[in-house]
Amino acid sequence: MTNSGSIDALLDYIRDERRFDFTGYKRSSLTRRIRKRMHEVDSDEYPAYLDFLQTQPEEFTQLFNTILINVTSFFRDSEAWQYLEQEILPKIISSRQTGAPIRVWCAGSSSGEEAYSTAILLAEALGEKDYRQRVKIYATDVDEEALWKARQAVYTEKEVESVPPKFRERYFEVRSGLYTFRKDLRRTVIFGRHDLIQDAPISHIDLLLCRNVLMYFNAETQEKVVHRLHFGLRDNGYIFLGKAEMLLAHSKSFLPIDIKYRIFRKVPNGIGIQRNRLTLLNNNEIEATTRYVSNLEPIQEAAFETGPEAQLVVDTYGDLVLANIKACSTFKLNKNDLGHPFHDLEISYRPVELRSVIDRISTELQPIIIKEIEWPEKSGENLYFELEVIPLVEKNSGELLAASITFKDVSDHKTLSQKLVSANQELETAMEELQSTNEELETTNEELQSTIEELETTNEELQSTNEELETMNEELQSTNQEMETVNDELTMSNQAYDEINALLSAIMASMSGGVVVLDENLRVQVWNKQMEELWGLRENEVLQRTLFNLDIQLPVDQLTGTIRKSLTGAAPKQNVNLRAINRRGREFDCLIFCAPLKDKQQNIKGVVIEMRDISESDQIQIR
Repeated sequence: MTNSGSIDALLDYIRDERRFDFTGYKRSSLTRRIRKRMHEVDSDEYPAYLDFLQTQPEEFTQLFNTILINVTSFFRDSEAWQYLEQEILPKIISSRQTGAPIRVWCAGSSSGEEAYSTAILLAEALGEKDYRQRVKIYATDVDEEALWKARQAVYTEKEVESVPPKFRERYFEVRSGLYTFRKDLRRTVIFGRHDLIQDAPISHIDLLLCRNVLMYFNAETQEKVVHRLHFGLRDNGYIFLGKAEMLLAHSKSFLPIDIKYRIFRKVPNGIGIQRNRLTLLNNNEIEATTRYVSNLEPIQEAAFETGPEAQLVVDTYGDLVLANIKACSTFKLNKNDLGHPFHDLEISYRPVELRSVIDRISTELQPIIIKEIEWPEKSGENLYFELEVIPLVEKNSGELLAASITFKDVSDHKTLSQKLVSANQELETAMEELQSTNEELETTNEELQSTIEELETTNEELQSTNEELETMNEELQSTNQEMETVNDELTMSNQAYDEINALLSAIMASMSGGVVVLDENLRVQVWNKQMEELWGLRENEVLQRTLFNLDIQLPVDQLTGTIRKSLTGAAPKQNVNLRAINRRGREFDCLIFCAPLKDKQQNIKGVVIEMRDISESDQIQIR
């Protein structure tokens, strides 16, 4: 058997590791559920199960689901919801000014069915436009997994069976067999993690749903939670509980409206409705009362001196006559200041001008309240006061006796207000960013849909293009075959060309004279071996160079006219005899023959020039 100490250690570990405090839950039901989960993972003792939790963190989710149960549904206990719709919501709406916000808190909202049920009824009662502008529904739970599902607002057909058909058609969008709560109304429901035992309550609530939540807490924890729920409600706000829950033990805080449906109304300040009573006093009671009143003076003096708020009293002569301990310590006053003119003291004009305020009191005899007076301290921090100046009037004559000045320290309230303003600004900014992000996502979704349509069109065009490419491929294959045939013919032609070229090279080599062939631009195209021997320049040095730019000892400028005549076809064959110096430096007579180079159509394509050495040792008869 396990012992209580062991389960306490387990609960402490869960609280420290995951911020879930189950110590306030009813021990019997809590133990039963933990034991059920332990049995499922084959753990017999709490220490063993604690070790299992430490080594298997994912077990936390299963354990929490077992403890918290999360049983909920739309419009659960339909008669109670009908009563809420017909009797309570109209009273809440009529009690609020036109356009004033209506705030609802669903505590222990689980997967969101109760929150969305409330949203549907309020939208019906107000109309959708007013609902979107006025209603905020805060849905909280300690189970993050349940909150995640609630935020999606997506439910199966079985989960929405309890929703009346008219509401199901109007407030849900159906897609792929799933029901999604309308997005425009979904924005008014805010989900967040909240522990009723530890966290501060949400305030200014008109309607609070806390159904089947209190039943899990023990009496002490219930008292604590109920006090927080009472604080969160507006005066005369309503709380809606589950079937198994009652607030009869809290009759001074909540007034039952309908016991059957578990709907209660907040009693302001936690004071129950009491009947007026008329009390008659006898002589003995009057004597006792007189003795009681005679002892009030020292009590009143002690109460004034030790009051938690700084208080001063200035008489009609303008003298400071009373100052309690709090006032003396806060404003650095002492007993010697009593009886002195108030306007001579620093407190009369700092932190606020009080002399004119006291003058107004003496004439108007009405209280004056000045809010958020700042008082700087030497520590660098600032205190904030709410100043209340009240005329003290003689009961019978109505004559002014003095002015009471009370400094109520609202520094904490000021700090909280500033934090609240900052938090609200941050929240508004976050909401604007979320709204902007949502709009961007919707725009992106539209763009994606448009892109999908364009891609479908492009796909069709690609299919058509593919068919054209297949046709072109067939044509290219046919063309390729033709090219192969032409290539074979070219190969044969190249072979013939190579043979002819080899023959021409042999002919050129066998000639006794040097031969050079020029194109139409007088660039060298052929330069045989005899030319290399004659002038000392190799073929690769002269090809594509102009004859007149070659470094040879031949006055080629004297050949200009002869070459030009050959290019024009003016003379079929010409010769010139020039004096030149060969590559060895020997001077000789060079006989030069020029003839035009023609193609098959007899078009002149260049000039053929032959050069021979006709020196005395090699004299040639020129005919």
